[in-house]
Amino acid sequence: MTYCLAIKLEAGIVYCSDTRTTAGIDQVSAYSKMHDFSIENDRHIMLLSAGNLATSQAVISKLQTDIESNAVLNLHNAYSSHDVANYVALSLREEVSKFNSSNHEASMILGVQLANETRPQIMLIYPQGNFIITSNDTPFLQIGESKYGKPILDRVVEQTTTLSIAAAAAIVSMDSTIRSNVSVGAPIELCIYKESSFARCFYSKFTEDSAFLRDFQSSWDTGIKKAFNNLPPVEWSEVWETKTTN
Repeated sequence: MTYCLAIKLEAGIVYCSDTRTTAGIDQVSAYSKMHDFSIENDRHIMLLSAGNLATSQAVISKLQTDIESNAVLNLHNAYSSHDVANYVALSLREEVSKFNSSNHEASMILGVQLANETRPQIMLIYPQGNFIITSNDTPFLQIGESKYGKPILDRVVEQTTTLSIAAAAAIVSMDSTIRSNVSVGAPIELCIYKESSFARCFYSKFTEDSAFLRDFQSSWDTGIKKAFNNLPPVEWSEVWETKTTN
C-alpha cells in the first residue's frame, strides 16, 4: 500500500507521497512514486502513482519511451491538460487490461499546466481509464491509504490556503497515515509548484532520521496535546451520566 496526495490552491499545487512498497511482511522496499515530466518554461506535468508497482512502472516507462521516440502523442506535445489526462488514462487502462486481476490495478494523480493555460489542474486517474478533477469545496486528491490523512486536509485546506500551510498539512496528513498503517512509510517526498511559474518544483525528501521531520512531528504532537488541554471542559455529573447510560 502507499499514500499520495495533491492539493490545488490559488497559489499553486502541493504534492506529497511516501516511498514504501510492500510485497509481504518480509519484502519491504522504497520506490519513488513521484514522477516529473515537466519542461521548464513550457509545461508542468507531475504524476503520483499508487497500487501495483509493476503496473505503475510499466506506465511510467511507456510515457518516457513515447517522449524519447517522439510519438505522435506524448506528454511533451499534447496541446491541452485534457489531452494529457486522456493520454495517461489510456496508457494506464491498456496496462491494467493485460491482467484479469484487481491485484494489478494502479491509480494516478496528474498535476498539469501547459503554457497556453491560465490555471493548473490536478486529476485522479482510475485504473479503468476515467478521471475526475478537484472542486472548490474539495481542493485535494488522494490515492492509496487515504483515510487516516483525510481529516486534517478537510479541516485545514481551502483554495486560499498558502502553499506553506498546505505543505505543512500534507506532511501532517502523511505522518498521521504512517503512524496508523505500517504499509506506508518514509522517506517522504514533498514537491511544491507555484502557479504559472513553469519552473521545476521545490522538492524535498525526508528520511526517517531527518532532523526537520523529527522536529515537525514533535511540534505537531505538542501542539495537538495543548489544543486538547485547552478544549472547554466536559462537565461530568450524576444526572448527566444517568442520561447517557439509559
